[in-house]
Amino acid sequence: MDHFLYRDGRLFAEDVAVAEIAASVGTPFYVYSTATLLRHFRLFDEALEGLDHLVCYAMKANSNQAVLQTLAQAGAGMDVVSGGEYLRAKAAGVPGDRIVFSGVGKTREEIRLALEGGIRQFNVESEPEMAVLDAVARDLGVVAPITIRVNPDVDAKTHAKIATGKSENKFGIPIARAREVYRLAAEMPGLRVIGIDVHIGSQLTELEPYRLAYQKVAELTEVLRADGHQITRLDLGGGLGIPYARSNEAPPLPTDYGKLVKETLGHLGCEIEIEPGRLIAGNAGLMVSEVIYVKSGEGRDFLILDGAMNDLIRPAMYDAYHDIISVLEPAPGVEPQPIDIVGPVCESGDTFAKQRLMPPLRAGDLVAFRSAGAYGAVMSSEYNSRPLVPEVLVKGDQFAVIRARPTFDEMIKRDTIPEWL
Repeated sequence: MDHFLYRDGRLFAEDVAVAEIAASVGTPFYVYSTATLLRHFRLFDEALEGLDHLVCYAMKANSNQAVLQTLAQAGAGMDVVSGGEYLRAKAAGVPGDRIVFSGVGKTREEIRLALEGGIRQFNVESEPEMAVLDAVARDLGVVAPITIRVNPDVDAKTHAKIATGKSENKFGIPIARAREVYRLAAEMPGLRVIGIDVHIGSQLTELEPYRLAYQKVAELTEVLRADGHQITRLDLGGGLGIPYARSNEAPPLPTDYGKLVKETLGHLGCEIEIEPGRLIAGNAGLMVSEVIYVKSGEGRDFLILDGAMNDLIRPAMYDAYHDIISVLEPAPGVEPQPIDIVGPVCESGDTFAKQRLMPPLRAGDLVAFRSAGAYGAVMSSEYNSRPLVPEVLVKGDQFAVIRARPTFDEMIKRDTIPEWL
């Protein structure tokens, strides 16, 4: 469920007409619904009720400060994967003891930053990282709390570029070597082992891969405890999918996911952490774009938008599907026609959809890309010297620009000309 609905033929974001935002900030832009963000966070929180738990929002999905503060005030922790994300979380008012640091390539500087600023735990991905973390912690005279990410060799049955739990993926240590690596960690004075971390991928649309992975984690917990390790926390990652195409079968609900967690891991008495990102932010956002031209081609027509692949790269990168709708509701009985929906960047890859059924549209009309709140604005760029698009947050009948569109002068002045030119 989201809070983007038609009223009297016009698309609204909560109680604000999308066309009103477009008139104020220009197109293209992203708009997020506070009510949807909070609803999706609370679904996860309630799904784990009865377990000691913390829902750590995966910031990589959408790291705007206003989004972070909205979720932090509701009780969310944060999952970060870089020093920049760590500083964003702190700037949003999230205390260090509610921030989990993940990622395969943490640098010494990032580790030091988090140890000095406070951290809930590091999710360690490799033995070399473990050695560096130990050295930095001892240099600072502190002990770093860690989980070790195990790779359970489970096929998440998702897109190859976002699968993370198979043996050929770069993430974590093979679960078969876990006892050896945990023994090594226990010998390092700068580290304190507190748990196990696992994350098998993103946009999962069925629960069975989770069941297989969590059963392996449960078995490993018992083995490590028998070896003398204090396993008190299980970080289960995120990855639950969202329905990008409304005609598709819906992915599992957070309530069903919560039942699975309780069935497979509830008997262990561990604190549970989960790291949802896409399911919290994805359907909470739209990208809104204006039609520049309708072009007739050889055997097909093109809807050319002012939004491009640099603004929303998921279709070009992942062949991702987004529902695209008219901001003005089509009149009853209007027959949709197939059309290619493209952007203005000079690459054939700048294509959002091919032969998509759309109502008749003209230059100046607005369209909205649904399910664009996750991995949209955060993955955007200024390719072709196109300014980053603004982000807008709606709450009830209010809206505010939470990231402004830079001017061309601001973009150009970031460059520095060497004195010899």
